[in-house]
Amino acid sequence: MRVGVIGTGAMGINHIRNYYEMDGVELVGISDIDEQRVNSLAGTYETKAFTDYNELLKEELDAVSIVVPTKLHKQVCLDALAAGSNVLVEKPIADTPENADVMIKAAKDAGKALMVGHIERFNPAVIKLKEIIDGGLLGKIVSISTTRVGPYNPRIRDVGVILDIGVHDIDIISHLYDSEVKKVHAIAGADIHPFEDHASIHLRFDGDLAGLVDTNWLTPHKVRSLKAVGLEGVAYLDYMNQTVELHDNGWIRKAKVEQSEPLRNELEHFIECIRNGEMPCPNGDHGKHALEVCMAAIESYKEEKTIHL
Repeated sequence: MRVGVIGTGAMGINHIRNYYEMDGVELVGISDIDEQRVNSLAGTYETKAFTDYNELLKEELDAVSIVVPTKLHKQVCLDALAAGSNVLVEKPIADTPENADVMIKAAKDAGKALMVGHIERFNPAVIKLKEIIDGGLLGKIVSISTTRVGPYNPRIRDVGVILDIGVHDIDIISHLYDSEVKKVHAIAGADIHPFEDHASIHLRFDGDLAGLVDTNWLTPHKVRSLKAVGLEGVAYLDYMNQTVELHDNGWIRKAKVEQSEPLRNELEHFIECIRNGEMPCPNGDHGKHALEVCMAAIESYKEEKTIHL
């Protein structure tokens, strides 16, 4: 399987490393406008360096990871699809839902896969919690709340906390419910940074199911947690430590979670789907929904009103 990576920033390096280490995968080349950086990484990972990603796309790739700033996702994705490659694009899928639509249509027209890098779906703790919920161990789930807070990362300059990290939990809550968000109400503010740096996002699903995302760039230490409340028990998930603990009237139990790197799981799923002629998940439609909810949350806090989707 011949693959390439476009974008060699902090996340792009992790894509490069994982592809390099994977059996049955040839890392054909990597691309970045920073010539010194891309040449150095190409030397480390024994591959070709390109400062023009279109030159990399001429290498007849089976798959490409697009790990560039969000505003560039659409054009790079379209070029990769036109070159005959399957595409994994980092979250959020695009800068606007309209651009996401263009990408989704282009992938369908080309008969190629378009996967969106919602990495937390491949966190072993999330996979285990999904099994627990689907198996009915907690009964009907009525509320899912998340906390994703920590210090600001100065490399984030083009979006606020909702699109940067809140999008993870918006997608995960939809994934755990197997349902799309119907209403969004958010309270947020930009107190230190140009874009919003704290947000409390309330999500409503069909059947009066609730979701709550609490996120900020103000807390001096990282917290990444989720609580799922069911009629027969409560689950507490720690994303970073990859643990799931179940509480009910009689027991407190820890689920058995086989720890592994979520990105590695994600990329292996992407490659395996392409190899078997299957469509990977999360797909473009999942990515578009998460983006739409984020945009609705931003509109909600700015307009001080509930947004219906």
